[in-house]
Amino acid sequence: MAQCVQSVQEFVQDSFVPMVAVLCSEEAERVTRKNKLGFAELLRPFCRLTSEGHIRDPNNQMQVVKNLRICVNNVVTSPTPASAASSPALRRLLNDVVLSCQPQEGAATNVITAGDYDLSFSDHCVKASLPWYSAWRETLLEVSTSQHHTATTPWFEAYRENFLQSMPASDHEFLNHYLACLLVVSSTEAVPVEQFLKLSQEQHRVQHSGEYTNPKWFIPNTLKYYVLLHDMSEGDEQRADSVYEDMKQRYGHQGCYLLKLNSRTSSAEEDEQIPDPWSQYLHRNTLQNQVGRPCVSLLHAEADTSPLCCVHPLQLDPASSSGSLHALTAANAELKKGSREPEGPAGGHGACLTLNDHDHIRQFIQEFTFRGLLPHVEKNIRQLNDQLVSRKGLSRSLFTATKKWFGGGKVPEKSISEPKSTCGLLYPPEAPELQIRKMADLCFLVQHYELAYSCYHTAKKDFLSDQAMLYAAGALEMAAVSAFLQPGAPRPYPAHYMDTAIQTYRDVCKNMVLAERCALLSAEILKSQGKYSEAATLLIKMTSEDSDLRSALLLEQAAHCFINMRNPMVRKFAFHMILAGHRFSKAGQRRHALRCYCQAMQVYKERGWSLAEDHINFTIGRQSFTLSQPENAVTAFRHILTNDSRQTATQQGAFLREYLYVYKVTASTLYSLPELPLPCIHSSATRVYFGHERRLAEGEKQAATHVSLDQEYDQDTAAMWGHLEEQLVAAANRGTVPANFQPTQCCLNSQTDNLRHPLAVAEEPIIVEVTFRNPLKVPLALSNLSLLWRFSADGAFNGPFNICFLLQMAQRDDVVATEIIVEFLLGPEETKTARLRLLPHATGQLHIVGVVRALTHSVDVLLSPGQQMLDLMVVRGRQDLKIRGPRLNQTKEDKMLIRHGLDLRLDPIITPPMPLMEVFFLQFPTALLCGEIRKAYVEFCNVSGVALCGLRVASTHPDFFTFGSQTTTPVTPLSPTSAENCSAYKTLATAREPGSVASEMLVSAEDFSQPSGVMDIPMDGSTLQPGQSTQLPLWLRGPDQEGVHEINFLFYYESTEKGIRISHRVLRHTVFICASRSLSVQASACRSSVPPHHSVEDRGGAGTLVFVDVENINTVRCAARHTHKVCRCFALLSVNTGASTGASTRPRTKVCESVMVCFSVSSSPAVTQLCAVGDLPAVSRQIISSSTPCGDFFFRGCRPSESQRADEAPSRTSCSRQSQCVPAEDRAADISSIVRKCNELDLNIIVIWKAYVVEDNKQLILEGQLHVALQSIGKEASSLTPKEEAQEMVLLKFKSELPPPAVPPSAELSQLIKTNLHYPETYTHPFVQDSLCVVPVSLTLSNCSSAQVDVLIDLRHRSTSGESLEVHSSFTWVGQTQYKLQLQPQQVLGLTLRACFLQPGVYNLNTPRVFAKPAEQDAMCETSQQTASPALIIISSSSA
Repeated sequence: MAQCVQSVQEFVQDSFVPMVAVLCSEEAERVTRKNKLGFAELLRPFCRLTSEGHIRDPNNQMQVVKNLRICVNNVVTSPTPASAASSPALRRLLNDVVLSCQPQEGAATNVITAGDYDLSFSDHCVKASLPWYSAWRETLLEVSTSQHHTATTPWFEAYRENFLQSMPASDHEFLNHYLACLLVVSSTEAVPVEQFLKLSQEQHRVQHSGEYTNPKWFIPNTLKYYVLLHDMSEGDEQRADSVYEDMKQRYGHQGCYLLKLNSRTSSAEEDEQIPDPWSQYLHRNTLQNQVGRPCVSLLHAEADTSPLCCVHPLQLDPASSSGSLHALTAANAELKKGSREPEGPAGGHGACLTLNDHDHIRQFIQEFTFRGLLPHVEKNIRQLNDQLVSRKGLSRSLFTATKKWFGGGKVPEKSISEPKSTCGLLYPPEAPELQIRKMADLCFLVQHYELAYSCYHTAKKDFLSDQAMLYAAGALEMAAVSAFLQPGAPRPYPAHYMDTAIQTYRDVCKNMVLAERCALLSAEILKSQGKYSEAATLLIKMTSEDSDLRSALLLEQAAHCFINMRNPMVRKFAFHMILAGHRFSKAGQRRHALRCYCQAMQVYKERGWSLAEDHINFTIGRQSFTLSQPENAVTAFRHILTNDSRQTATQQGAFLREYLYVYKVTASTLYSLPELPLPCIHSSATRVYFGHERRLAEGEKQAATHVSLDQEYDQDTAAMWGHLEEQLVAAANRGTVPANFQPTQCCLNSQTDNLRHPLAVAEEPIIVEVTFRNPLKVPLALSNLSLLWRFSADGAFNGPFNICFLLQMAQRDDVVATEIIVEFLLGPEETKTARLRLLPHATGQLHIVGVVRALTHSVDVLLSPGQQMLDLMVVRGRQDLKIRGPRLNQTKEDKMLIRHGLDLRLDPIITPPMPLMEVFFLQFPTALLCGEIRKAYVEFCNVSGVALCGLRVASTHPDFFTFGSQTTTPVTPLSPTSAENCSAYKTLATAREPGSVASEMLVSAEDFSQPSGVMDIPMDGSTLQPGQSTQLPLWLRGPDQEGVHEINFLFYYESTEKGIRISHRVLRHTVFICASRSLSVQASACRSSVPPHHSVEDRGGAGTLVFVDVENINTVRCAARHTHKVCRCFALLSVNTGASTGASTRPRTKVCESVMVCFSVSSSPAVTQLCAVGDLPAVSRQIISSSTPCGDFFFRGCRPSESQRADEAPSRTSCSRQSQCVPAEDRAADISSIVRKCNELDLNIIVIWKAYVVEDNKQLILEGQLHVALQSIGKEASSLTPKEEAQEMVLLKFKSELPPPAVPPSAELSQLIKTNLHYPETYTHPFVQDSLCVVPVSLTLSNCSSAQVDVLIDLRHRSTSGESLEVHSSFTWVGQTQYKLQLQPQQVLGLTLRACFLQPGVYNLNTPRVFAKPAEQDAMCETSQQTASPALIIISSSSA
């Protein structure tokens, strides 16, 4: 906002100052020209008085005149029309004044905080423009005396000052009329008095002859002041003094003055520095002298011959081409280049003057004002007052005068040149109304504002009554100004006077110059009073279409008023700054237009005003381009095109054409390839893939899936692959994982670990997937799309970043071959990925910098009416891939600041060539029955030039597959007729005999299963040479649970060359198998009640009964071919298939049918490291289940906990024996372990089945096997995996409760001891002869546990159940009825009991109560043994 370095009162006073004319003789002009100055120019810097003057008003009251300034001009008699202020010459002058005044280069940027906005202005004294500083006199004085502060809008102040000084003299007011005339004659004249007479006559002729309309004089009796100019360097000082004495005698000492100049001679020291106060005035005069001369304006010097200059900035023409800007700071810096220094040689003015001469000139002005001008004005005020009063003879005071005092009978003359409707009437010079106005103007010029206001107020009424609107408007204007300038402010500022005057000037009189002057004065007064809203409204009303420059300046000042209000209206500020910039642009003031748009951009930037931002940036770009700032234009257009815009497709197309035109001009001046922002690149979404892309299936071959860019990254899946790779690396390094092990990452993205340089292999491609986004609604066509990279053989980039070097390297296919995509199209607002490839040929460090491409856009060129030509505009640029790593959040500084880690996915290290293996699968199924055995083939190919070895594989389902041998494994049968001879299992012909015992084979589990799940691939020679391939059979077994299963394979291989950076490579493969239901096998075991055998031929103790229930749960007919058992310490004894199936037939099941098979096993001493495999001799051919694939699938599917549990139990028992004082909880845990151990059963059952399936009119035979693991007696096991049930909700417990003591259940303690009663089934006794029948009964006790057991036998038990009473009558045990025994681990003890019967019948002997407990357990834990099935004996009576 314009803010004077002086107060508003001083500004208004300086706008209306006494005018003094100058007439010089030729000799006097010669004397002043020694200083390169005219006499009026010589006096101009000293025209402000430094001391106070005094005058007396008509009431003889003393009035003080302070800080008075006079205006001295040469007499110019050239006719100047009344409309000179609106002439083209003056408009050109004002344009040049504004154009020449630009923000100074290097000016500091100040920031004003207005609400949520921080607005920066390139000015020094922004504080002076703020409202709370305006009333501080001390601040204003500081600003006015400081050399380090300038006004905020100096171009407006320069415009205002020149505008006010160029105001022509008018007949309706006298403020610009001359009050006095200085007649200057040199002392070197022969007769100076004659020269004074000639000059006096010349002045009288100019004023009174009527030949000249200009200059205009205030009163007929103009003050003539005679000045004798003496040149101290060449004139006679005594003669000058004598002439001056003569002048005082002739003109009086108050009407003449002797001015001595040029005291400085050539012999004076050249080093003496004399200030030059004339430069600023002379520069202003230079501009003013251009008025009326056919010279070239500075405005035209800035004009461009480009056709873009004539395009309206608000009309965003799609067919135009131009440029834009967005960086405000850079734009302001460029704007400062337009500031110019004042013209004229430094030190050339006043070269002959000394400081004493300056004082002489200053003293001369003071003497002329105080002794000549002020007394002359005072005298005329008295005369006018006396004339006006004497005409009515009423009062001596004008303060009590009324309208009829001056109501002379003369009617004003009508204007001939102007109609009454425009300006009203024209008064003759002698009219009383003009005399009142003349007196008011005299009082105003000498600062007697109270008397001036009274006169203006009186004249205003007269003019309004006569409908003299021009005169009335002038009186209203000056009355308002006088009221404001009155000391002490006796009355408020009448702003409505100013509003009426402005409206009259503008609408009635059609005089925009006077209206503008009135508005400028009123705006400054309102701003000084803090009425910024009223000032802004007034300035906005003064905008019109007749002057773009005036409208632009006033709109800018109105914008500053909005920002300086108590509650700043920031958006109004920005809006009016845009309007001001638009008018500046129409006026040809491009630098000021650019500055306005840049300041408005501070408000609209990043505030959601996208359309406003687009318009501002587009206009800034055009102005920047026409001002030869293409870089700034490119920056602005880049902001338009990269941000999400709401513009239409047509408008965006216009933006794109303009941008490409400017970009092309800018790129032609640069040595390096510039950055092109379109389309946008999502750098963080960049993915890098190392290696060849996946090969598709070839015929029946199915290639391994491995890793591809089409797969989405999953963190859990990546962790799974890393775990498998860690298992493979551990297996290859004898069970240990190296400390520097890192999982292989073939595809890098934003979620992978990118803190280390990835390793790439020479002669293998690097694929970079770049995501492009078109933010526009128009399509983009890219061509010649390729990667930009740099390469270092030693891994170090010491040189500076040089894009030309990068381009040269990119063409070197011997280092890195670069693939080029010829055409790449992006639709409107489309996001699309491009896969760019590099093929490194040398080892070293590679850094992928960015992308190089050409952007093509079509432009319609109009050749002639009806003819158009399609012109393609192609620009080439680059775009860097700048990827930031993840944000750091470890330390406190990381959490307080925003820091990002490294991301080295684009910086791979190229290593020497490595082996590359491809894997293909043949006849690989996608659907299997549960437990189905299927044969497939896998082919391994070495497609590199390096041999590979150490081939291994790991899987998430190791029980799904196993490798077979090419020579021993038969082909899978295809027809039922060949099923018996071409089975997947090895068979052996056997003759089944009744009561035969299953054959057994001892095998080692290590021959089948591997501890870590890693399988070595049985490859001949264990090495694949370059180009060699091998094929192996692969046995597959369907999962035990139905559904879709994801099965992952990870193949591992190494190079035969050791010591290279990449130790190994892996290949991934994922398959999905759909498993359908087949058979359901349920198995359970219970202890046999058969008494133990003690003969040598017996295989051990008592056996265990095993029940197997097979059910067909599929729609296919299945046959259970064989049943096998695998265990550590049991042998298969016999089989009973039930009455429904004969012993010589195999069990068959139809759909939804089941069959029960029962057999017994007995314990046998076996080596713990070996497993006994027994085959059920149920058919004519016996399956060798210990061979591939039956044994492989069983042992690969075994759980490791089964064998570990057998080893852990004895150790717990031994530990409990060594301690005598063991806590109760530990003893309870040991008891539970002992009880569990006696019920453990390590028995696995393999059921091999065969199914008949018809597909494509062909009958296929499918084979499979199911596994059932029996781990405990009395618990049922199933081949189906139980479904997990959702856990029930548990109530929260807020108080901790002590866990209850672990007490073994009675059901488990009952299994410690097994009892058997041995007795004859039938016993005959002659009851006639002997009434008591005593039968010996043998009771066998077997300790089933591995701990000592205390046993208590009580024979006094009597059963009271109904079943027992129905079976037998009462009998009694005779002899000892209670026994206390202690059995050693696995001990068998027999007792002989005697039962006494009184009569024949059927009796149940199973009545003894047996209590058992571990030896170290308390008596309270003693629990009764379960009763076995009834032991019936038949007692019969013999006749003898």
